[in-house]
Amino acid sequence: MIGHSAKIPLPSLKRLPGYVHFLRSLKCEGVATVSTTAIGRALRLDPTQVRKDLACTGAEGRPRVGYRVDDLIVVLEEFLGWRNVSEAFLVGAGHLGSALLGYEGLRNHGLDVIAAFDSHPAKVGQDVHGVKVLDIERLPGLARRMGVHIGVLTVPVDAAQEVAERMVEGGILSIWNFAPVSLQLPEKIFVQNGELYAQLAVLLRRTEEAVSRKTPSTPEVA
Repeated sequence: MIGHSAKIPLPSLKRLPGYVHFLRSLKCEGVATVSTTAIGRALRLDPTQVRKDLACTGAEGRPRVGYRVDDLIVVLEEFLGWRNVSEAFLVGAGHLGSALLGYEGLRNHGLDVIAAFDSHPAKVGQDVHGVKVLDIERLPGLARRMGVHIGVLTVPVDAAQEVAERMVEGGILSIWNFAPVSLQLPEKIFVQNGELYAQLAVLLRRTEEAVSRKTPSTPEVA
């Protein structure tokens, strides 16, 4: 899924998608070359850090010229695995799961959800945005047989641990977990938490603070 990700620090890896999006915007504007200084300025990053991040991917720039935008996009997309779409199974065909199944951006960024699973009889057999919903009991066997190693978890909290264990049983090695719970799994399993609730809490708190600063206090009435 990700080329040389084992050799790159996690914070650097998380910054790479931002570089790609910025480079794509430059390409649309007809910009041919870019420097780490320009990237850093646009993304509010230290140019030295940008240079180190890009070096981890094998990207090579030219002194006083910088990087060719087209070439750098290719290098980063290949490093991230965005040019080789990875197949995944999704468990939990509720509102969030269905929304993810209908989101074209996932495939554009290297993830192709080829099947969904659920335990609710009313959902099994349905077609959600072109993806078939199968019985959860079939997941381990199908994952092993098809060689699928990525799982997307969009189930309620009380079912998350059990479903994650079924994924691991089927050979799933990486889990994108949207349930607000810490999964207890073998160390070899990589878990990326969606952290929707945590991010929402920060968003609401920051908004409340901003509104409080903007709204003048009500004067006391004598």
